[in-house]
Amino acid sequence: MSSTAELRAYFERACKPDSEWLLGGEHEMLAVYLDEENLGNAPAYDGPRGIRAIFERLVDRGWSAVSEGEHIIALTKGDDAITLEPGGQFELAAGPVAKTEDLETEIAGLFDDLSGPCAELGIGFLGVGMRPFQTLADMPWMPKQRYSIMREYLPTRGQLPHEMMQRTATVQMNIDFADVGDAQQKLRAIYSATPFLTAMFANSPVVDEQLSDFQSYRSHVWTDTDPDRCGYLPFVFEDGDVFDAYVQWAVDVPMFFIYRDDRYIPASGTTFRQFMTEGLQGHKATMSDWELHLSTLFPEARLKKFIEIRGCDNGNTDMILSLGPLSRGLFYDQTAREQIIALTAELTFDERIDLWHDVTRRGLSARVSRRSVREMCANVIAIATDGLSRQAPEEDPYLDALRDVVESSHTPADQVRDAWKAANGDRAQLISELAYPGLGGSDS
Repeated sequence: MSSTAELRAYFERACKPDSEWLLGGEHEMLAVYLDEENLGNAPAYDGPRGIRAIFERLVDRGWSAVSEGEHIIALTKGDDAITLEPGGQFELAAGPVAKTEDLETEIAGLFDDLSGPCAELGIGFLGVGMRPFQTLADMPWMPKQRYSIMREYLPTRGQLPHEMMQRTATVQMNIDFADVGDAQQKLRAIYSATPFLTAMFANSPVVDEQLSDFQSYRSHVWTDTDPDRCGYLPFVFEDGDVFDAYVQWAVDVPMFFIYRDDRYIPASGTTFRQFMTEGLQGHKATMSDWELHLSTLFPEARLKKFIEIRGCDNGNTDMILSLGPLSRGLFYDQTAREQIIALTAELTFDERIDLWHDVTRRGLSARVSRRSVREMCANVIAIATDGLSRQAPEEDPYLDALRDVVESSHTPADQVRDAWKAANGDRAQLISELAYPGLGGSDS
């Protein structure tokens, strides 16, 4: 591989007609111990009640193990997958679906499979965007090769990368695109909507076991992780070939590593462009290297064989399920895409960055010119409702969770604040409020 044209073709091959468009949901959950001695603490990988023990029990329940050396690092079951994040977060990735009710069924199945091992081991899972208990120094590291390289490299680029790796949790939605023009418009629409998605889904106000002044500390963490590979992409708001623009950006981002003979080889800051022309330790660039490199770029919306919407804190099941219909209504409808782009069309790129930073702290109270973000979010919901009505009107009730947030001006982060104050340090009460039913949380 020696030309950027070959890299661009990767995106061309991923194009799909609208009859084949699906939605792929992923969310990360934070494991905590439920026993009195370790209550709220994060499990390590090894040990009789560690992450590995959960994986082994899931294998007994029909999941297939994906191993790296002697360590199970992921599980698969049909089109579903559970992968392990650096701090022991479980990322549940349901297979792509046509209907939200199918995603709901898949998530329920994943939770059901987890409930037995969790009850046996005394482990629960929290539906929040940031681990509320313990400090960063208390967090375990998972034994995946790639994480050891990232762990060393990222602190040279930002102040908060270990926070990102070990303590944050997101919910994201993956959407398809028809061609380069469609991808360009969808990316612009997603970036236009992202500040409002971040505000509505904000769910990480607790840091180091204290209430912070952030609505989404998770989103704040991404502002200081690695400016080379994170944040907003300015070319999305410019006319032109977005496949080519994304390639030209990505090839100049330093690589973490390449993968050869079952091991990760540190790239030591080599860019993909340099890799294509000069090689790396005797290795030449391949399409698999390109695919791996794309997976290590973390902008707020990421282009791969689909587009990942990445700007939302994880939350309860109702919030997780709302993101699919919201994405369908906003981004799979031409009129809705045009409207969501127009909503912030007057903003300069610097103003968009300022808004992103403002939203991480103030959420719905942040402002866009003379309007509050809450008002703008009401417009976003109206646009999504209209777009959804032309595609899947039966999914409209799934948007009620977001309507409640906007109408009440009470975000998931505000609910966590309320629960935190009410519990007055009682971890058991907090876990009951923040964990998923059947996985340590209250059924009410």
